[in-house]
Amino acid sequence: MAKKKTWTEKLEDSKDLPKVETIAGKMMRTWGQGTLVIPAPKEVDEVMRKVPYGKVTTINEIRSVIARKHKTTICCPITAGIFARIAAGAAEEQRATTKDITPYWRTLRVGGIINKKYPGGAEGQRKLLEEEGHTIAKKGKNFIVTDYIETLAKL
Repeated sequence: MAKKKTWTEKLEDSKDLPKVETIAGKMMRTWGQGTLVIPAPKEVDEVMRKVPYGKVTTINEIRSVIARKHKTTICCPITAGIFARIAAGAAEEQRATTKDITPYWRTLRVGGIINKKYPGGAEGQRKLLEEEGHTIAKKGKNFIVTDYIETLAKL
């Protein structure tokens, strides 16, 4: 049985990405015409690292930055989300050996919602965001950063 990859190993594995493709077939119904970039894990991590203390971003903002970089219509939402989770896992692995980790807790879901899939779950991310001065509120089953629009980082 093969040894399971660490989050850091997953982050470093580019899988021949990024790749730009024409939006075709069933994808056109959802995304329209144009081109799509499937980012490399490190690209998502690099954008997440740019969010400064006291600021936040959303996964859609990260996708926009990557799409602009590759001059495409959109960045794949599925892989961008998966790679954000990989970056968060790698950051937690690296926390024991360095303070220079990706501040994954500053990357929110659409609408300022805290990502439950990040290390520590919603409570862990909530704590880290509150330490940076953000106000968090419970909305249904989710936690949201109430000031996320005012504190969006310019990426």
